[in-house]
Amino acid sequence: MSNNNVMSYLESLVARYPELEACRESIASAYDILEDSYANHGKLLVAGNGGSAADSEHIVGELMKGFVKPRKLPEELINALTTANAELGPVLGNALQGALPAIALDGHPALTTAYMNDCEPLFCFAQQVNGYGIAGDVFLGISTSGNSKNILFAATIAKAKGLKVIALTGERDSKLSSLADVCIRVPQTETFKIQELHLPVYHCLCLMLEERFF
Repeated sequence: MSNNNVMSYLESLVARYPELEACRESIASAYDILEDSYANHGKLLVAGNGGSAADSEHIVGELMKGFVKPRKLPEELINALTTANAELGPVLGNALQGALPAIALDGHPALTTAYMNDCEPLFCFAQQVNGYGIAGDVFLGISTSGNSKNILFAATIAKAKGLKVIALTGERDSKLSSLADVCIRVPQTETFKIQELHLPVYHCLCLMLEERFF
């Protein structure tokens, strides 16, 4: 990670939240995994429960559209849109934004309720990782305890299929931290305090990725 502009977001994060100095190395390592995946046309799968499910959706929202940059489409795609449809193509070319592919696994209610009813609720995220994930993708599991069983099952199938696993947890050691390639353990132990630090961490990662790719 040599890009000074990318690094500036991590420096800013630590300046604003000094307690996250303890996470500097793990955040940088998580960024490197994500950068490598996206540079090789991979995607991100994200899962969590409760507030962490909301965080999963939030992350996807920052990656799949402009966050702080406009993300204008490349000229070749704009030209291809015009070739595809001379009326509608230019409209899309002016309106669409660049995206980093990401999927939050807490959604898809028809799929998830069918799977939970027909099979095993704790395997619902794992089933989606099995279906969506390919080697080179990344699974991000968010769990304040680091011991959420459905996240552990999802991380297990992710590793088996050749995905990298990033964990976002509280400071205590956990089963998820043992499974993950990188675990960002924010220095809090109460759930709401952990979640309060998760947001600036994943905002930082999204800003770093946007700076790199757009």
